[in-house]
Amino acid sequence: MINSELPINQSRWFQRMALLTVAVVYLLILVGGIVRSTGAGMGCPDWPQCFGSWVPPTEESQLPFNYKVIYGEKLKGEVEFNATKTWIEYLNRLFGAFTGLLIFATLLASVPFLRKDRPIFYMSLLAFVLVGFQGWLGSKVVSFELKPVMVTIHMMVAVVIVFVLLYVLARSYVHNIQIEKVVNKSFLNKYFGWVIGLSLLQIVMGTQVREAIDEVIKTMGYDARDQWVGALDYRFYVHRSFSLIILSLHLGLIYFLRKNTSINGFLGKLTTALLVIIVVEITTGIVLAYWSVPAFAQPIHLTLAIVAVGVQFVGFLLLNSESLLKKSDVLESNLQTY
Repeated sequence: MINSELPINQSRWFQRMALLTVAVVYLLILVGGIVRSTGAGMGCPDWPQCFGSWVPPTEESQLPFNYKVIYGEKLKGEVEFNATKTWIEYLNRLFGAFTGLLIFATLLASVPFLRKDRPIFYMSLLAFVLVGFQGWLGSKVVSFELKPVMVTIHMMVAVVIVFVLLYVLARSYVHNIQIEKVVNKSFLNKYFGWVIGLSLLQIVMGTQVREAIDEVIKTMGYDARDQWVGALDYRFYVHRSFSLIILSLHLGLIYFLRKNTSINGFLGKLTTALLVIIVVEITTGIVLAYWSVPAFAQPIHLTLAIVAVGVQFVGFLLLNSESLLKKSDVLESNLQTY
């Protein structure tokens, strides 16, 4: 097998680095949710600097006397300097830069796989390219003044980066786990496909609800938080009702996996953890709907949704771990022949 020929320290270093990077990407998504829920997205009205400086001010006296004229157009109605929002957005940018460095470190750690399991290297390279694109997209989010569609695209690219990193992580580990005996794999693959696809659809609908809230905020303001939900359109009710379908799909997933795989196997444990995530996710949605959209619940709700779809993807990869091993063995045979 491919990975077994790598020095143990190199393989473990890559796995640890990839795992750390995935965790930090999820934290970055959480931080991004905090930025949006607190309305701090334009806390830094320029990019990549913040109020024309690499280290933003902490009080208004540190800004030019005419900063309202300079940045007033960008800040729309919020021309008063807000140190809290500025530093929330600035820390988000710093955390994004740190994430980029970790993804680059993961790419470097994947180099030994170039001759042993090429997809690990190339997918690590893809993650690095995507994070560069994500940084550029972040600048466009600012220049377009938080246009909802740009914010949504920015978030969906983060989901793609998570999927790519989870793929290389799962592929690096697949040689070190015992493959479970699976019955009706074709059916389970299709079921996983539906679960992942509809969960992604639910995330997209959630972004539509968030965009609707942004529209309500423009007319009602942040002080009318307790009236936001009542002013939402059909998108909110579709998203809320669809959560019951998502819950039902996950109950079915656990049933079919336990019926066709080992209950005590990794897949069984993974899907049980997934159900817990979904229940907590729906609970945060209830809190948002019936407790005046509290700011703390918004980033948690978003992050849990992306964690859930990531766990689904890992489950799908593990279900097909045997085919991944076969592809690696074929690659090794071709390289040796060459």
